[in-house]
Amino acid sequence: MRNRYLLCILLTAFMLYYALPYLTFTFQTKGGIFSIAWLALALLVFAGNLSAWLYAPKKIRSSINKGNQTKQRQRSY
Repeated sequence: MRNRYLLCILLTAFMLYYALPYLTFTFQTKGGIFSIAWLALALLVFAGNLSAWLYAPKKIRSSINKGNQTKQRQRSY
């Protein structure tokens, strides 16, 4: 799961790197409004994937630590 977040972060960074020279940042034209909206959405995608990647739980390999022995749970009433 963490690999998917990293892949999305890298793809978003590549898209930003490729698109920034072609975007115009003026409010007078429709192209400028589109550029600013596109940049805002790209930054939201980047921030969302970065926060998901940083706060994702790490996998715990409990089967290796137990020596592949499974214990049955006992209920206490």
